[in-house]
Amino acid sequence: MAALQWDPIDSLAVDTARVLAADAVEKVGNGHPGTAMSLAPAAYLLFQKVMRRDPSDNQWIGRDRFILSAGHSSLTQYIQLYFGGYGLELDDLKALRTWGSKTPGHPEYGHTDGVEITTGPLGQGLASAVGFAYAARFERGLFDPDAAPGASPFDHHVYVIASDGDLQEGVTSEASSLAGHQELGNLIAIYDSNQISIEDDTDIAFTEDVHARYESYGWQVQVVDWKKTGEYHEDIEELHAAIEAAKAETSKPSLIILKTIIGWPAPNKKDTGKIHGSALGTDELAATKSVLGFDPEKTFEISDEVISHTRQAVDRGKRAHAEWNEGFEAWAKANPERKELLDRVLSGELPEGIDEVLPSFEAGKDVSTRAASGKVLGALGSVIPELWGGSADLAESNLTTIAGGASFVPAHRSTEEWSGNQYGRVLHFGIREHAMAAILNGIVLHGNTRPFGGTFLIFSDYMRPAVRLAALMKAPSIFVWTHDSVALGEDGPTHQPIEQLASLRAIPGLDVVRPADANEVAWAWKTILERREGPAGIALTRQNVPVFARGEGDAEGDTLASARNVSRGAYVLAEAPGGSPDVIFIATGSEVQIAIDAREQLRSEGINARVVSAPCLEWFEEQDAEYRESVLPAAVRARVSIEAGVSLTWRPYVGDAGRSVSIEHFGASADYKTLYREFGMTTEHAVAAARESLGAV
Repeated sequence: MAALQWDPIDSLAVDTARVLAADAVEKVGNGHPGTAMSLAPAAYLLFQKVMRRDPSDNQWIGRDRFILSAGHSSLTQYIQLYFGGYGLELDDLKALRTWGSKTPGHPEYGHTDGVEITTGPLGQGLASAVGFAYAARFERGLFDPDAAPGASPFDHHVYVIASDGDLQEGVTSEASSLAGHQELGNLIAIYDSNQISIEDDTDIAFTEDVHARYESYGWQVQVVDWKKTGEYHEDIEELHAAIEAAKAETSKPSLIILKTIIGWPAPNKKDTGKIHGSALGTDELAATKSVLGFDPEKTFEISDEVISHTRQAVDRGKRAHAEWNEGFEAWAKANPERKELLDRVLSGELPEGIDEVLPSFEAGKDVSTRAASGKVLGALGSVIPELWGGSADLAESNLTTIAGGASFVPAHRSTEEWSGNQYGRVLHFGIREHAMAAILNGIVLHGNTRPFGGTFLIFSDYMRPAVRLAALMKAPSIFVWTHDSVALGEDGPTHQPIEQLASLRAIPGLDVVRPADANEVAWAWKTILERREGPAGIALTRQNVPVFARGEGDAEGDTLASARNVSRGAYVLAEAPGGSPDVIFIATGSEVQIAIDAREQLRSEGINARVVSAPCLEWFEEQDAEYRESVLPAAVRARVSIEAGVSLTWRPYVGDAGRSVSIEHFGASADYKTLYREFGMTTEHAVAAARESLGAV
């Protein structure tokens, strides 16, 4: 076990961190000082004594990762980033929770150097940390699978600080169960068990045996109780020993239950809900400073000796980085092909030749878009080794299994159906949709591999908090949502999405992609993988839909446009028979075929209808005004949207004179053809809507 050197200057630095936390919240008038005060020793220990990090290079791939799951206690992290020379300075702490500061109320990925992930809603940090640990193992298998344990430049640890609130959230139960099942020995969580939340003593709502619960998940569990003697004693040596024991346990994730007193050592408000989420107040702050030996009249007091001591982390980090580089360069020399792969993956570029391997589906056949997606994933998986994923127990329905890939699970977890390999690429999340999304976020933030996870579109509701965070962070997670309409049929209204497409489109920065046929699926996947600006969800049919006969370019006459146009978000699939449209149909997914049929029926009436396939409205909005006008000319006010869900997102596209063929109510249990007929998803309704819209112009 590594020896711990802890000097009086370290104790002074910890006490300084407590005072800075209290001062920062007092200055802004709101925030969470209590946990930052009582966790100052643990955070300082991690950042100054334990973790391998280089403050001068926050992108170093060999660094240990740190996730503050208790994101409300952002000062726990900010102060250590200031101490360690990561880019924050004292003025940044003074600007806590104010406009334009580097220190927002919760740590935000991409906003503050050194922050690995946005941890706002409780539970997300710990759940996504499981994804970080997944990624660390997968990447090791991708780049250095034969190295001895602990000997690879890709070996490192993922550290988490979690709170009572994190442990209460259901998503952590889902993710922690998976972490134990996966035997993620690289994951170490410190659970701050202070038993205080906003409603004060957690006994009012939370009395379970967390120790037993996590042992049942397959975690190593240790307890460090700073209250055990009756006198509060912050035993740094004991906590350090527990961390070292956790590092030595390579076959299990580790939970260290750290029993603290929130707000220590505030004389009157410690161990109360009052110090959890509000400023100490003038008198209590002064009293706390007096207890710690600080001047009550001074604010943001830090000695040159302390900051000089803590900033030594910069040089230590550079030395650790240089030592790591020696091993990395030796690996690169011995593995030139894997080094080339690493460089490409880190760049975010796809390999050459993607167009050549994309499946081309024969026109005239009916193929469900979920089946097409499965074939596309198999083809892409053969040339994109960093592509990996699976589903929430729906592999046979989502068709998210990469052909020939082993399951990402320890080999002894193999079943008759699935062959496990710790470095496999087929993910099995079980029925844990929320954790699946959070884990995907952790994977993409850890490195540049491309994970995906699938379930039914209706269960995107179970994923929504993590999907929203992916969009907030601009993390390129990929969500596969099949059974995308009432056409899933007999399972009935509980499984039939109605409002989901609209509600997902309401999330800023989320690309919602609903391809019309098999060839659109292929080009949609290519576009999703090319883009890294944020997450995407691809919505796919259960039922078979026609594969359209297409040309090689844009729509012309009766020749349909190439599916390559998917990357534009919306495009003219079928031009109006007379060239100039009287009415425009805008449709997505399985309803595009209805628009095509309606175009033909209106032709017989002398009405020229253009069909626009709109697989992704978000991509369409990125196009320049000239292109958007060419697809949806403002002069053509007669428009009809067709989509088997609520029409909420279509008004901006159809306008006042337009009409929407939609479903504004829940579904029913019946075969999909009956449901489409009864709910008006028909050519006849589309034609009638077009006539109405023409009459309203």
